[in-house]
Amino acid sequence: MKPLNNPMRRLLATILAAGLASPALAFDLGSDEPITVSADSARLDDGKGIATYTGAVELVQGKTRLTAERVVLYRSADGLNRIEATGSPARYQQPVTNGEGETDAKALNITWSASDKQLIFEREAEIEQNGNLFRGDIIHYDTEQRVVTAEGSKDTGSGPGRVEMVIQPGNGNISNDSTQ
Repeated sequence: MKPLNNPMRRLLATILAAGLASPALAFDLGSDEPITVSADSARLDDGKGIATYTGAVELVQGKTRLTAERVVLYRSADGLNRIEATGSPARYQQPVTNGEGETDAKALNITWSASDKQLIFEREAEIEQNGNLFRGDIIHYDTEQRVVTAEGSKDTGSGPGRVEMVIQPGNGNISNDSTQ
């Protein structure tokens, strides 16, 4: 994996920071607004602090939404500390915090970890915000440091996957491959 060069990293961080900067998949655990969960079925293991939801799962808090085929919530004495979502794909959407538009992210696996302060999109990961697009096999976002790292897929014989970015400037379209 080649690291993103500094100008591309700064640009990507700017693009993503407006929409992904707050923790907990941007579900605000300190908010008075509840997180609602709906699914076809649920299994709650209170002793282990694990809730597993399956079948057209939706987590919603205000205008922030996570949809997936399966979502597992882990909680400790401190509260919700991990969310794991899987789907084909799982999808996370939230309004951009500074400005208009929405962050629309999808991957086969989406994981948020409170202790690591990491938001991870794995397998066919794609994040779109106001026409700007970032794609890779794995995208890590450090919600505290606001640092994005990405990896292409492994070489499967037809060539290695690559990390891709499409940046929409004010007067036209530019498409860049960030691993060059």
